[in-house]
Amino acid sequence: MAAGRSRPAIRPACDNDAGFIARNILASQRGPLPRGWFDIALGCGEPQCLAFVERIATAQQPSWWHEPSWWHVSQFIIAEVEGTSAASLCALPASGTGAAAKAAIEMAAAESGLGASDVAAIFQRGAYTRNCWVQGGEGDWLIEHVATLPEYRGCGLIQALIDHALAAGKHAGFKQASISFLIGNEAAERCYAKAGFSFAEEKRDPAFEAITGSPGFRRFVRVM
Repeated sequence: MAAGRSRPAIRPACDNDAGFIARNILASQRGPLPRGWFDIALGCGEPQCLAFVERIATAQQPSWWHEPSWWHVSQFIIAEVEGTSAASLCALPASGTGAAAKAAIEMAAAESGLGASDVAAIFQRGAYTRNCWVQGGEGDWLIEHVATLPEYRGCGLIQALIDHALAAGKHAGFKQASISFLIGNEAAERCYAKAGFSFAEEKRDPAFEAITGSPGFRRFVRVM
């Protein structure tokens, strides 16, 4: 921790954190680039993106939806510094995240007054990740959407959050944790290597790079 700052408090996120979580989701998807998945898939400006992701973060779970999506506040933990939310990540089983994420987008779109053609357009614009997305095995403990407010970077918050997330996954019986990030996000790569993760795989796609500026995704893993 930086001098003069107290040690972080780690707590579960709640509905009141939806705005903070939405900002961190967008920041984590962008990495060092100007646009992330929601920016591109939604095709709208920052206020609209934030509002949409906030809806996803607090969407009610239908009876047929077995797990909340990896954008839901219930999957996030937050690091607070002197009572201020400063960093967050989500941690959950990798199994079923794709279907839950699709359902979450559909629900948020309906709440936003979007029609079927609008939803189809979101998925069509967002399909640019299809050829290079790497997530890990169905039996992995997944860590995603890792982000810190700029003024709190370098304070060890992410390491504290990752330690907490790994402990939760181990307690739940998982043997391996998986984390993915944009190729070229050197700060993320250094951070995850420091936390004990190592290279597992990467996928590159020229079409993805033409849209985003990054060659693709890289995945790190570590034994719990």
